[in-house]
Amino acid sequence: MYKLICKDKNAKRGEFKTVHGTIQTPVFMNVGTVGAIKGAVSTMDLKEIGTQVELSNTYHLHVRPGDEVVKKMGGLHKFMNWDRPILTDSGGFQVFSLAGLRKIKEEGVTFNSHIDGHKIFMGPEQSMQIQSNLASTIAMAFDECPSSRAERDYIQKSVDRTTRWLERCKKEMARLNSLEDTINKDQMLFGINQGGVFDDIRIEHAKRISELDLDGYAIGGLAVGETHEEMYRVIESVTPYLPLEKPTYLMGVGTPENILEAVERGVDFFDCVYPSRNGRHGNAYTNHGKMNLNNARYELDERPLDEKCNCPACRNYSRAYIRHLMKAGEMLGMRLLVTHNLYFYNHLMEEIREAIEQGRYSEFKKAKIDAMREGEKE
Repeated sequence: MYKLICKDKNAKRGEFKTVHGTIQTPVFMNVGTVGAIKGAVSTMDLKEIGTQVELSNTYHLHVRPGDEVVKKMGGLHKFMNWDRPILTDSGGFQVFSLAGLRKIKEEGVTFNSHIDGHKIFMGPEQSMQIQSNLASTIAMAFDECPSSRAERDYIQKSVDRTTRWLERCKKEMARLNSLEDTINKDQMLFGINQGGVFDDIRIEHAKRISELDLDGYAIGGLAVGETHEEMYRVIESVTPYLPLEKPTYLMGVGTPENILEAVERGVDFFDCVYPSRNGRHGNAYTNHGKMNLNNARYELDERPLDEKCNCPACRNYSRAYIRHLMKAGEMLGMRLLVTHNLYFYNHLMEEIREAIEQGRYSEFKKAKIDAMREGEKE
C-alpha cells in the first residue's frame, strides 16, 4: 500500500506499507544477490547503517542453494536473519546477461546455468514459484531485458511478449498466494516497463501495464549501454504514464548523481551494485565525490573517508589505514569501504526525503552534484 506524502515538482516523497514493515521513499535497496552483501557485511551491519530494503536475486538463489532449500529453512527472511522488506529480482536480467546460449519461446527461456552448465527452463510461472518459495516481500515480474541498442522491430516484439508474461505472472502469483503452504501470502508483484530508448514504445507499454493494477511498477532495461542523457529522457517520458499512487522503481541505477536526477523525474525505488562493487575495489563514495583509496596521496592521510560521515568506518579509521588494508589484501579493508558506501547511499536517501518535504529539492540536488563534481577535480 503506497501513500504519497508530498511532491516537490515531480519528486515524490512517499511511504510503502508491506507485511515486513513500512518503507520510506525515495529508497535505495542494498543489493545482496545471493542473500548477502558482498564484502562481509552482515544483516546486523545493514540495520546499523540504516538499510530499509535488501534485494536478492531469484536466478542466483535458485541455482544455489536452491529455492526449495530456502523454503525448507522458513523463507529468505528467516534464512538470512532479516526482518525488514526484501525485494527479489525475477532472474530475467541474469537469464539474458549471463546465458551465452538461450532459446526464447512464448513459454519462457531455456538456458544453461553459469555455474555447472546444466539446462534450466524459466518462464513467468517458474519465476513466480521460485520467488514464492523465497517468500520475499516484493517479487518482480519475469521479463525480457533487450539491449538498448536492439532494432525497433525486435524491441516491439519483445515488449509485447513481456506484457503477456506479466499477465501470466499476475495470475500465477494470485494462485500461489492462495495456497496453504505459501510462507508469505501477502507477496506483492511489480511489473516492468521495457522498450529500449524508443519513447513511444515505452509510453504505450507503461499504459498497458498500468491497467493491470499491480503493487508497483519498474522501469527496466536502462543502464545497459545507453547514454545518461538517453536514460534521463526515457525516465521523463515514462513516469507520467505510470500510476502516481504506486511506487516507481528504476532498476539497476546507479551513481549518486543518477539517483539525484531520477528522483527529480519521479522515481521512488533504486538499486545498484556500485556501492558494494566499487568498495571492494578500493573506491569510496563521499560528499566530495568518489575517492580511489589505492592512490598514493592517501598513504599518510589521517582523516576519515568523509569528514561529514557518521558511518562505523569514518567514526573509527583513517584513510591511510583503510588504504593499507586494501594494499595488504585484508578483507577488513573491503568490509569498511562497502559499509561506508552503503551508509553513504542510505544517508543520501534520507537527505533527499527531507529536501522534498521541505520543498527545496532542486537546490539540494544542484548543491549536492556540484560539491561531488568539484571534489573529484581536486
